[in-house]
Amino acid sequence: MQPDPSTPSSYAPKTYAVILAAGSGERMGFSTPKQFLKLAGRTVIEHTLAVFQGHPGIHEIFIVVSAKDRLYLEELLLKNPVPKVTKILNGGSTRKDSSWAGINAVPEKDAYVLMHDAVRPFVSRRIISETITALGRHPAVDVAVPAVDTIVAVDKEEFIRDIPDRAALRRGQTPQGFRLDVIRKAHELSMSDPDCKVTDDCKLILRYELGDIFVVRGEEKNIKVTYPEDLFLADKIFQVNSSALENGPPLKRIAGKVVVVFGASKGIGKAVMEMGREYDGRMHGFSASTGCDVSDAAAVERALASVLEAEGHIDAVVNTAGVLRSGRLVDRDPADIEREIAVNYLGSINVVRAALPHLEATRGALALFTSSSFTRGRGLYTVYSSSKAAIVNLVQGVAEEAAPQGVRINAINPERTATPMRFENFGHEPPESLLTAQEVAEATIKTLFAGFSGTVVDVRRKSKALGG
Repeated sequence: MQPDPSTPSSYAPKTYAVILAAGSGERMGFSTPKQFLKLAGRTVIEHTLAVFQGHPGIHEIFIVVSAKDRLYLEELLLKNPVPKVTKILNGGSTRKDSSWAGINAVPEKDAYVLMHDAVRPFVSRRIISETITALGRHPAVDVAVPAVDTIVAVDKEEFIRDIPDRAALRRGQTPQGFRLDVIRKAHELSMSDPDCKVTDDCKLILRYELGDIFVVRGEEKNIKVTYPEDLFLADKIFQVNSSALENGPPLKRIAGKVVVVFGASKGIGKAVMEMGREYDGRMHGFSASTGCDVSDAAAVERALASVLEAEGHIDAVVNTAGVLRSGRLVDRDPADIEREIAVNYLGSINVVRAALPHLEATRGALALFTSSSFTRGRGLYTVYSSSKAAIVNLVQGVAEEAAPQGVRINAINPERTATPMRFENFGHEPPESLLTAQEVAEATIKTLFAGFSGTVVDVRRKSKALGG
């Protein structure tokens, strides 16, 4: 039985992630290489590195980059350190050359190597874990998804010569995993093979018959950002994607941290306060019922100033305050509409504007709240759903603006939750159909101390796995 890669063992070989970032991005049509384009507040490669940095089965990360981009990458890592990155290597003129640079840099004779495209930022923790585990049984591992389109083989004149049965076809992704001795031998054999035009590392294993290649199930969202439309799709995935929170950082990370919660008197805000105190967080709560309405920018600033005076610093800020009203847009009172927008959207802006200067000093975090209705407007709840869509865009924009200062901001997106506000608007519902406020509070606290930013974090009932 192989060791679980999520709990590294001294008996398992070290696992190195080689991030291939030497591409020029010519197909993207931008002057900036695609791996350095911005998505949701960070460059594509930073999102990719964050996944491998956060996986306990990865021991070290090597980045292979074009020599002309090396200085930029170094500056990026100085601003936003990735501790597991131990080597930055100059790439070659082909992908095979860049792969060899990463393989050759591994000091051990016995190790696992995962080769991953820098421009696949949505690789999941599950894929990495299953790839590492599979290397305990197989010399090489690929990641792939079923071919959903019909694949046609054509000749040089563009006439179809074959239509393979797609049931046996897969679309390859990365990472590709290898036992070091096997992939090293494959590359060494290719160096004395003048007919070798192979650029894919797994194909080298096939060419020289060095062993079976096992396929780990990939994911459709594990896209490669290659063309401009991929960048658009990636942005949309970030918008609707749940972070791979899984178990997330331990709740005990809140111990000793100064956390401010707006909307703290009931529902999710109250649950965040209670859970934070349970784990020794220094919690400070404000709400409209206690004189701090988030639609009043001055009141928000006074609240934060009082916490700063009492504590000396602020580590995190959460805004759960919200208003839910229903009715056709044309039938509603304009003042009622303005109130809903003032609390749900402008209130979040007030909290963010007031909190950022304090959080820059601590490289802290913000959590705002969206709703599952943000992806599509809902009749009778038009103002509410559109304001929640605005929160997602707010989070993404602020994530990019605040990244240089080390401040993280994310949007919590809970399923239907048993709160007083929901009961007031929908009456009695089967308890098993609703999240508890405590489940959402747990996800919120874990998100505050996670490493990502600009992300929508879905919170599902535990039967569906927290974090999506």
